[in-house]
Amino acid sequence: MESGMSKAARLRGRLDVRRPALAMAAHNPLAAKLAAEAGFDAVWGSGFELSASYAVPDASILPMGTHLEMMRAMGEVQDAPVVADLDTGFGNAVNLAYAVPRYAAAGVAAVVIEDKTFPKDSSLRPGGRQELVPMAEFQGKVAAARDLGGGMLVVARTEALIAGLGLEEALRRGKAYAEAGADAVLVHSKQRTPDEILAFCRAWPGRVPLVLVPTSYPQLSFADIAALEKVGLVICGNHAVRAAVAAMRATFRRILAEGGIAGVEGEIATVGEIFDLQGDARLRALERDYLR
Repeated sequence: MESGMSKAARLRGRLDVRRPALAMAAHNPLAAKLAAEAGFDAVWGSGFELSASYAVPDASILPMGTHLEMMRAMGEVQDAPVVADLDTGFGNAVNLAYAVPRYAAAGVAAVVIEDKTFPKDSSLRPGGRQELVPMAEFQGKVAAARDLGGGMLVVARTEALIAGLGLEEALRRGKAYAEAGADAVLVHSKQRTPDEILAFCRAWPGRVPLVLVPTSYPQLSFADIAALEKVGLVICGNHAVRAAVAAMRATFRRILAEGGIAGVEGEIATVGEIFDLQGDARLRALERDYLR
């Protein structure tokens, strides 16, 4: 299995603003394996998706240990670099300083931290509480992650547009975080059109590549983003759990409506496919080699 630092180096080399890397969200190792199988360049270890999988709000409810072990497990079953969504970093810069080496030891390739207060509120929740920490305070977090991450990429996420602070404040914060040592800057927006994000990208001076999460403005294609020549990574932020919820709901309702399971058999994965995803062939090989 490839090391986390080797994966970090591979991901760093893929942050090409002329052809941005693509990351798919995951909330468990199975989703991570499917994302890699599909051909995505990286796996987004989404805090939103993980919270949803536990049926709790995306509001710093789950403990760090739960998130950390899930990131480790995602990296153990497939070879795509894992980009861990650390939200606000579990507290202040000191909390983050303790957390970051643990993520490096778990084989994570990159961490993303955002400049909101702890505990966070989901960026896309209507009427959410979006409060930012002072810029200098967040620069300290970026520096801690950079100094103690052992080579992991550090992505600084500014929520200035989410908080309604405007383009100039978002640019000011993004530049400051790059100066503090961030390898990339993630800028987020909840506007239903990409105009706000496009204005930010065009004004960005290009010190480090940008990262986009086009959940709210899906009409912006990957080709449109590449044409900007500012963005190194595009994250499909929550599509795994949303797809899973939609598929499970449809299957469950049909089974109840039809009074049996026969009708869904041709539309769901076979048991054999699940065995393959579980690594059944390796299990059988181990049995042949070592069971006496």
